[in-house]
Amino acid sequence: MKYLVTILLFLLSVSTTPTSNLEEKPNLCNDDICVIQFNAGFNSANEVKWLNELTDCSTTTVDIMKDPNLPQDYKIVVVPTILILEDGAEVARFQANIMMSMEATQQEVQESIDEIIMSKF
Repeated sequence: MKYLVTILLFLLSVSTTPTSNLEEKPNLCNDDICVIQFNAGFNSANEVKWLNELTDCSTTTVDIMKDPNLPQDYKIVVVPTILILEDGAEVARFQANIMMSMEATQQEVQESIDEIIMSKF
């Protein structure tokens, strides 16, 4: 009987132990500081046009409709959303308003990038 209870407890612990089968989110940039704009084709009118004018970082735009896992992986709830990543980790997030239009300015995003750079000194 003790043997059976031990086996049942073992099986129970194995079945309730969280697994690490969760895939890591895809790496969308390889630079130290990267700015990613998440948007969707249906919202192209509200695309951030000044993204490529940011300095001291790499930039990319991602259409979340092309990869349905991206919104979940990066916790995107509204488009456009701009993320600043440092060494692959999110350090800043700028989200659109209820009209799906970005309220953050180029200057605000650039200031965040500059703060990241200055914090390394």
